[in-house]
Amino acid sequence: MAPKSITELGVNDFVKAGLPPAEANQLKELVLSLSVSSGDPSDTWRRIVSRRILKPSYPHPLHQLLYYTIYSNHHSSSSPPPLYWFPSIEHAKRTNLGRFMEVHGSELLGASSYKDPITSFPLFHNFSVQHPEEYWSRVLKELSISFLQPPNRILDTSFNPSKHGGTWLPASVLNIADCCLQPSSHPNKQDDSVAIVWRVEGFDDDSEVNRITLKQLRQQVMLVANAIDANFSKGDAIAIDMQMTVSAVIIYLAIVLAGCAVVSIADSFAPKEIATRLRVSNAKGIFTQDFISGGGKKIPLYSRVIEAAECKVIVLPVIGDDVAVQLREQDLSWKYFLSSGNQNSRSDDYSPVYQSIDAVTNILFSSGTTGDPKAIPWTQLAPIRSAADGWASIDVQVGDVYSWPTNLGWVIGPTVLYHCFLTGATLALYHGSPQGRGFGKFVQDAGVTILGTVPSLVKTWKSTRCMEGLDWTKIKLFCSSGETSNVDDDLWLSSKSYYSPIIELCGGTELASSYITGSPLQPQAFGAFSTASMTTGFVILDENGVPYPENVPCVGEVGLFPLSLGASDRLLNADHDEVYFKGMPVYKGKVLRRHGDIIKRMVGGYIIVQGRADDTMNLGGIKTSSVEIERVCDRADECILETAAVGVATANRGPEQLVIFVVLKKGYNSNAETLRTKFSKAIQSNLNPLFKVSIVKIVPEFPRTSSNKILRRVMRDQMKRELSVQSRL
Repeated sequence: MAPKSITELGVNDFVKAGLPPAEANQLKELVLSLSVSSGDPSDTWRRIVSRRILKPSYPHPLHQLLYYTIYSNHHSSSSPPPLYWFPSIEHAKRTNLGRFMEVHGSELLGASSYKDPITSFPLFHNFSVQHPEEYWSRVLKELSISFLQPPNRILDTSFNPSKHGGTWLPASVLNIADCCLQPSSHPNKQDDSVAIVWRVEGFDDDSEVNRITLKQLRQQVMLVANAIDANFSKGDAIAIDMQMTVSAVIIYLAIVLAGCAVVSIADSFAPKEIATRLRVSNAKGIFTQDFISGGGKKIPLYSRVIEAAECKVIVLPVIGDDVAVQLREQDLSWKYFLSSGNQNSRSDDYSPVYQSIDAVTNILFSSGTTGDPKAIPWTQLAPIRSAADGWASIDVQVGDVYSWPTNLGWVIGPTVLYHCFLTGATLALYHGSPQGRGFGKFVQDAGVTILGTVPSLVKTWKSTRCMEGLDWTKIKLFCSSGETSNVDDDLWLSSKSYYSPIIELCGGTELASSYITGSPLQPQAFGAFSTASMTTGFVILDENGVPYPENVPCVGEVGLFPLSLGASDRLLNADHDEVYFKGMPVYKGKVLRRHGDIIKRMVGGYIIVQGRADDTMNLGGIKTSSVEIERVCDRADECILETAAVGVATANRGPEQLVIFVVLKKGYNSNAETLRTKFSKAIQSNLNPLFKVSIVKIVPEFPRTSSNKILRRVMRDQMKRELSVQSRL
């Protein structure tokens, strides 16, 4: 039976979707009056959502009924993807970038060319790519950036020809943590501004949220910086392996304020992975907690850290003032550590260590395809780039309350920190698990206006129905990163705030930013990107490395234009040029930068990411390599000859599933379910307890190239076909 059109829906359809008969009849009549009988179905959807008649409290089946019915005859091959959010001119002019364009658009584009922020956005974006110096010289004034010594220019492409990305803000001196902590007139960030709001899971879910002002935050950071001076030397690498709490943020800023470099380690890592990161970064110490608390569980963390770390460990209590574990002789409790800085007569006063723009402030890690994870140093340029992207793409403003459950071990952690503190927004932290209702109530009570997510988290909220009855209508914008979004999950999320936009972000640790994103100046489609980020240019390459023509629908590997403020120009443990530039085509006289994504450009310029060109996979928002997984699985049972790991996205573009192909040794037998259990246990013990194996497939042999390299892409495609057939059945 053919799907109904919106005008064919009856009252009974609305009742079946969960509405009482009287309300169903009223809504049906209202929907009918807003329906556009011919033309673009997005016009009907636009009119319905602009009237806010689809309440967040309505059952999700009702939202599904209207969205999927309206777009039932949508043809993806000949038109843009179904659009669900549309900016108005009035709204666009109130955004950061829209206001910026209203001020500078006519000057930069010409009075006859500039129209308004929506119409002129593509032209303005192209201008930012072609003239990054003009863009950055103005955007720097929009952020809370203060130079001790200003740059002598914005970009120097002749200073070091080996730097494909150029030399940015040469000769400048600053301390980026100090920029975060000092008041400013533009953006309007004062000492009594609220810097952080937070709540501890299970302790005060019904009380007022906790608050700390900018002045109080600065005093706390300086207190810790003095203690760092007493225990470490300028330039030391110091790790953080903690939940993203207020204390973790204070420690992060204090390490940078003291002229040291943060080593980012996720609190979910096994001892072996912690040890690798400490070794590669040459860390002199590590901050951690005695336990991890969340979801009603108390998980040991200090014991994991000392199994990995020979260096000094500073231990914070997850609850109360005293640590609940016995410390090694060389380790310090948080209380004792802070007291070591009190030798200074003014322990809450501190003179920042000012450094050149290219001084390393953070060492983050991104999985390579072999061996150790790539150690990526962030200089002081990276936070500037990150904050500018938040300002432009996510529209982070003074007065916003911004929450993104994450960890300082992943790039999103430092990113959100700088998004808030360099734009004057308030950072909202929940000390606990984001998977339950407690987090959702915190979002409501804190008045969160920007909520960041990963798709697997949204899927959990939706499936458990844990957020029902909460008021999220203060949220002006969602953002999502880390993995591929599911359309129906995003429909559920957006509906919780009368269809606020979900800004998709896709980038990399080594870029300190997204290279493709959504924009509050463009209509948005679920699970899709609408533009490259500001100043970012790219081409899509065919199988021969030849760029497709601009704006033509196509699929291929992305090649990034190399000039990019904040992008890495070195790795601590690998050849940067070989990893990102060797073998890449030359485009308009410059070698393109490798990123590794396969992307699809659709009609209208919208983009979806289809996977990785190499064998890196994305599991629950965490990038890892096939080789890392296989190294563990190969040792999981004596019957195994070899394994091949692939990440396979589901048919509805949800998070990737981990599939392990296995070749057994001759004369041995086993079954897929037994091996799946053993692989999951081995991976969770040796790599990450968040990873799980979805499918194990025993095969006689692997497909290989003529040089005997395993063709994982062939196996990935085979599994996609099998899963697609199963989903249809």
